[in-house]
Amino acid sequence: MTGGEVLDIAREGVWAMIVISAPAMVIGLLVGVVIALFQALTQIQEMTLVFVPKILAIFVTLMISLPFMGQTLSAFMARITEMILSSS
Repeated sequence: MTGGEVLDIAREGVWAMIVISAPAMVIGLLVGVVIALFQALTQIQEMTLVFVPKILAIFVTLMISLPFMGQTLSAFMARITEMILSSS
């Protein structure tokens, strides 16, 4: 296996990680912004107010996007397995 192939695998792995984590991160960001806006508008400065809604939103997002995550990881692993089998 050459250095270029290793870099390609690493690049694909990083991209798969970004694609898999994107839905939860985006939802967490949106919920955080909405709650921060709510806190700014109502002048409620409770630091712990953001945690429960954000955790619940991320949990629901993970449950909804779990098939997509599994499919993405499965496709990545299939490419890795194919590369291993073709190089030997």
